[in-house]
Amino acid sequence: MTRLLPFLLTLLSVTNAFSQQNRFSRQDTLRGTLGSGRTWWDVTYYDLSLRVHPASKSIDGSNVIHYRVTGEGKQMQIDLQQPMELLKAVQDGKELSFTSDGNAFFINMQADQPKGTIKQIALTFGGKPREAKNAPWDGGIVWKKDSLNRPWIASACQGLGASVFWPNKDHQSEEPDSMRIAVNVPAGLTNVSNGRLRSKKNEADGTSTFTWFVTNPINNYDVALNIGHYAHFSDTFKGEAGTLPLEFWVLDYHLPVAKQHFGVVKPMMQCFEHWFGPYPFYEDTYKLVETPHLGMEHQSAVAYGNQYKMGYRGKDLSGSGWGLKWDFIIIHETGHEWFGNNITTKDIADMWVHESFTNYSETLFTECRYGKAAGNTYLQGIRKNIANDIPITGPYGVNAEGSGDMYYKGSNMLHTIRQIIGNDGRFRQILRGLNRTFRHQTVTGAQVEEYINKKSGINFDKVYDQYLRYTQPPVLEYSIGGGQLKYRWVTDVKDFDMPLKVKTGTKTLTLQPRTEWKTMPLKNGSAFEADPNYYVILRKV
Repeated sequence: MTRLLPFLLTLLSVTNAFSQQNRFSRQDTLRGTLGSGRTWWDVTYYDLSLRVHPASKSIDGSNVIHYRVTGEGKQMQIDLQQPMELLKAVQDGKELSFTSDGNAFFINMQADQPKGTIKQIALTFGGKPREAKNAPWDGGIVWKKDSLNRPWIASACQGLGASVFWPNKDHQSEEPDSMRIAVNVPAGLTNVSNGRLRSKKNEADGTSTFTWFVTNPINNYDVALNIGHYAHFSDTFKGEAGTLPLEFWVLDYHLPVAKQHFGVVKPMMQCFEHWFGPYPFYEDTYKLVETPHLGMEHQSAVAYGNQYKMGYRGKDLSGSGWGLKWDFIIIHETGHEWFGNNITTKDIADMWVHESFTNYSETLFTECRYGKAAGNTYLQGIRKNIANDIPITGPYGVNAEGSGDMYYKGSNMLHTIRQIIGNDGRFRQILRGLNRTFRHQTVTGAQVEEYINKKSGINFDKVYDQYLRYTQPPVLEYSIGGGQLKYRWVTDVKDFDMPLKVKTGTKTLTLQPRTEWKTMPLKNGSAFEADPNYYVILRKV
């Protein structure tokens, strides 16, 4: 997700640090923990029907949840955020009673729930969902107008949660196997959601219903509304898994510029499939959808709002020049199709898995298109955005992320790991293997860490700890004198022993520093520098 503007980094750092120091509320726990109302059932299918009313900025509809009973339970927790209201819950033709606790509704189950069976519950809801004032950062529904003063509406709710506008089991570990999304909109408007368009039905009242179907598992926050006066064009990409349909939905008056600007999609797909393996959702197509907000990684319906500019709103986040060679939103948000959508973390405390790998996809795309030196320069340039404020890994069980450093610092951690592995072919196979092994799954950060350890043959546990669970990167203290180089690691992690490639004079060698001083011969006055592809701090003492 692209939620870190450079000028917001300091503000976000202060806000994150403040929130970490305060106790979490009951609502945080209800949202972030798999409590008793959630653990006895797993969602298999959502059948979501919505009616969107632009004039009143309201939404109503129904969601029929198909679920597998996995244990014993008397109450079902359903999440729907105020001021939206859950109006009715029905199972087996019987209306069920429920109570509410903030944004959580607890439905009293009447029918037997035999373990292993598939059951259904129909939920009716409505209201005025929270309006996003500065999407995608604050989240909610965007109610805007295009330049011709026509309605332009979209959802953007990562972090805040899909329950901001429809009832579901709003926990990142929960994904249905598939999903139907039917959206009714006023005449003249088009709704674009995830997956493939199954039908458009013109209703008797003049409205239109667009029905989309998602064949693959999908995380809740990716389920998207995109409503506007859209024009459509398409293409295909001959990829590793066959022919991938490419679909583009843009405001009608932007059709000519979009056809030219979106030409990067095919080379991007070629680069990403090379590094990450086949695009994970061939059955659901790849779509770019123009939105009234900056962008979001909505699965198979990537939200695009970068105004057809290169870079990030016309700026280079790296300051290297390479970030203006491509459209940041197209590259970054599409990278999430592999890391975030294909591989999804169970708890947003581990969001570094989404954002670090996806931020690194920018470097890999730059390298793929312009050469390794260009990729390295871009990667080193984005370090200026690192805050080193609080740990990247957040607190578990309370729906809270860690530091925004999960983007730039996390990417630099991965690049450092790549240098230590020292074999780009093996590193590439690790990235592809992650997407193959954890395809369409929810995982923990620990699983990803263990996989890299196993496939690289190197134990990176201390590296993960220092970069992800403490605020500072490793510091190499050194001194030169008396014909010797003295050096050691200064870190939070005990017995930190990460190797480091350095240049001494005209020689390049790999040091094996530890947290106690080590020495080696080096003439006084000789140059000493670390390989800039390692994200470390050098401190002369």
